[in-house]
Amino acid sequence: MDGMTALINGIIVFMGWIAGVVMLALLVMFVQDIFQKEHAVRRNFPVIGRLRYFLEKQGEYFRQYFFAHDREELPFNRATRAWVYRTAKNLGGMVGFGSTNDLRQPGTLIFVNAPYPTLEDDRTPAPPLLIGAACTRPFEARSIVNISAMSFGALSAPAIRALSRGAARAGVWLNTGEGGMAPHHTEGGCDLIFQIGTAKYGVRDEAGALSDARLRELAQHVKAFEIKLSQGAKPGRGGVLPAAKVTEAVARVRGIAPFKGSYSPNRHPEIDSDDDLLDMIERVRAVSGLPVGIKFVMGDDSGIRALCESILRRGAQCAPDFITLDGGDGGTGAAPQILADHVGLPLSESLPMLVNVLLESGLRERIRVVASGKLVTSVDVAWALCVGADFTATARGFMFSLGCIQSLQCHLDTCPTGITTHNPRLQKGLVVESKAERVANYAKWMNVEVDRLAHACGLRNAREFTRHHVRVVQSAGHSLQLDQLYPYPSVARR
Repeated sequence: MDGMTALINGIIVFMGWIAGVVMLALLVMFVQDIFQKEHAVRRNFPVIGRLRYFLEKQGEYFRQYFFAHDREELPFNRATRAWVYRTAKNLGGMVGFGSTNDLRQPGTLIFVNAPYPTLEDDRTPAPPLLIGAACTRPFEARSIVNISAMSFGALSAPAIRALSRGAARAGVWLNTGEGGMAPHHTEGGCDLIFQIGTAKYGVRDEAGALSDARLRELAQHVKAFEIKLSQGAKPGRGGVLPAAKVTEAVARVRGIAPFKGSYSPNRHPEIDSDDDLLDMIERVRAVSGLPVGIKFVMGDDSGIRALCESILRRGAQCAPDFITLDGGDGGTGAAPQILADHVGLPLSESLPMLVNVLLESGLRERIRVVASGKLVTSVDVAWALCVGADFTATARGFMFSLGCIQSLQCHLDTCPTGITTHNPRLQKGLVVESKAERVANYAKWMNVEVDRLAHACGLRNAREFTRHHVRVVQSAGHSLQLDQLYPYPSVARR
């Protein structure tokens, strides 16, 4: 009995100490709040006012689970993310009872089903397409859906390794992003497109200029080069990698100092005109023997019209072998909000512009078109093919396949799924072999379901899509065929 009494007394004393520490902490916070001059809420409501900042921060993460409806959240709603998660787990895209997609909402896509859809026995696989047919080493691209540019540094080593392995299994290409080519990119043996950013990471000499020697060396490992002019989430701004994410390994691949912020120029210093751009394209192609493309975001159609005029003046042989068009609503690990919110056309408007200008100039057959920017479902991909794209590429779709939960922490090095962090503890959650399988599953299902839409429209495969095959809702009960919204050019150069 005495022992029990002693235990109870000990607990009481311990709880008293805890209460004393808590009261002391609250007193310290009270004094800090009433004397600080930066936050009015904390000054007027000491201690309690601090809850406002905590709840505001937590709300950012939990709204998607408790308050937002399945199809209203941005940048990607819960229904879209759930579809990607299911396909990545090889569970397919089946639903029961009925769709939650509101067909009355403006912008909704409705595909024109045929009275007599294509039989299973009559379907044909979507054929591969050559990129850079006139090059010494053209690139035969097998998949409509591919992995868009994501740099090592923005993404973790395990994430890149899983993407490389998964891409190889699915037969899709992987774009290195502007951060250079790490050993993790080549691990799986997939097709690689090397992106040349404005800072020339991974392909520059000691002075920071484009290196022919590095081009030749890289050409042994990649299928094509892509000169990045601008990116959807930050047009007019170069790459941004916070210092916390510039590890020694990242710095070694990029050729920069570790633990310092990595900021690319907002454009290539040596490219100040269309002729400068075409000169660089021809240089990289001549040195490497590989197809060379460009990536940009459109603000209007004046820039691409001027570029096409320059190409026609110099000769079609100087044209880029492909154009990757990013939408103004594209993603990134870090970007100024003012640019992400208000600069650059969304792909829904810019892709028809680009394709029409290429048709008018007679360069459409010469230049392959890769559409990129929030194309994370098969419906998005099919729409891009209807408009006139040859291929699509997505980054965030494949991030979801890796397990991304849209926690919006890409720039903080605190990603809870290990995808965009270099914290070894957090990276442990990303099991490379398991995630590689999910990457491959997602790519497979994307291609399968794009063809499934094509068969419903009476086509043999997805490469037969045209603007006649999809309608876009304008208002409740009223939709227009895509070729009425964006008519094909009446006169095209031959």
